[in-house]
Amino acid sequence: MTAVTASSSKKQSLMMSRRAGRMQRLGQILGQSFLFSITSLSAFAVLFIFFFITRDAIPFFMPEAGAFNWENLRQFFSETAWYPSARPGQFGALSLFYGSAMVTLGAILVAVPLGISAAVCLSDVLAFNLRQIVKPVIEILAAIPSVAYGFFALVVFAPLLQNAGGTVLAFGFWIVALPILGIACIIAGQTFAARFPENRRTVAALTATAILGVLSLVLLWLIGGKLSGMSISSGTNAFNVSIILGIMALPTVVSVSEDALQAVGRELREGSYALGATRAETIIKTVMPAAISGILAAVILGVMRAVGETMVVWMASGNAAQIPSPFYNFMEPVRTLTATIAGDMGEADHVTGSERYHVLFALALCLLAFSFIMNLVSEAIVRRSRKKLGKE
Repeated sequence: MTAVTASSSKKQSLMMSRRAGRMQRLGQILGQSFLFSITSLSAFAVLFIFFFITRDAIPFFMPEAGAFNWENLRQFFSETAWYPSARPGQFGALSLFYGSAMVTLGAILVAVPLGISAAVCLSDVLAFNLRQIVKPVIEILAAIPSVAYGFFALVVFAPLLQNAGGTVLAFGFWIVALPILGIACIIAGQTFAARFPENRRTVAALTATAILGVLSLVLLWLIGGKLSGMSISSGTNAFNVSIILGIMALPTVVSVSEDALQAVGRELREGSYALGATRAETIIKTVMPAAISGILAAVILGVMRAVGETMVVWMASGNAAQIPSPFYNFMEPVRTLTATIAGDMGEADHVTGSERYHVLFALALCLLAFSFIMNLVSEAIVRRSRKKLGKE
């Protein structure tokens, strides 16, 4: 009797364990399916955005089914006359592409040197307690609304450029160039001193740094003197937008670059120090080459931040659909793709289905394609960095 009862209870427990196993597997399947569906929503959203923008952009290049309008394509990518409301309309978007590229390049010139220098300082120079204070302050810049940046560029920075442009340029140049040249002089001095015997390295480093510092100050003074004599006719120009976009891209460049430098690890740094390298040599020759993929990803993300910005360029770029003369003159007003889409869509919406309506979607498609390609490049660079560091 006891044996029969034990056998029955054993069968019941076995059935319960099988039932619990089935329920557990069912719960896992349902949970994975739910998470997969949520993840797929993002991918479907991106696909739908591509679909709807492409659907409304194609009629500009193919007004009739199966008939490609080569004249619109040629005019769109090779001419600068942008008069979409004229009869007939002129849709030369080359000046818009150039304006976007110009302000993006200016933002890169501002954000990349300052951002990478700040990231190196945070990861290898500042003490941990100070780093915990400085990094959140830098990241606060990302929380400021873009319209606030645009309002500052239009109301404060633009009049300042127009009234005292030369002085502002000289002062800004000194602020940016002094720390960069100072760090470069210190690194060059330490690198030069490494050739001397150990008991003479300190004197050699100080001497070389002092000489390079004096030469750098003379050069800065000469360039600043020329800049201070400049006059700016309009404060709403490519230079204004480039500075503000560079400041807006700084948190992205600093944060991603600092993470890449931290991911290198202490072992590589300690190995470099053990071989007799100085801190400057360790940063330049060991840490930065190991983190170069992550730094490039930070630069690309900063570029994307600048390319996709709308409010600042709409408010402070001057909105002149032209290629400056000369082409590198940042003190002239320009117009970008995002500002054109934001500014013209309200009027074009009243004539839905017209060329003026569809050309704006063609601009959006070009912008979206560029953003998509740059994101793919960024993902590839980050993946390569992780593999190089043994993270995958």
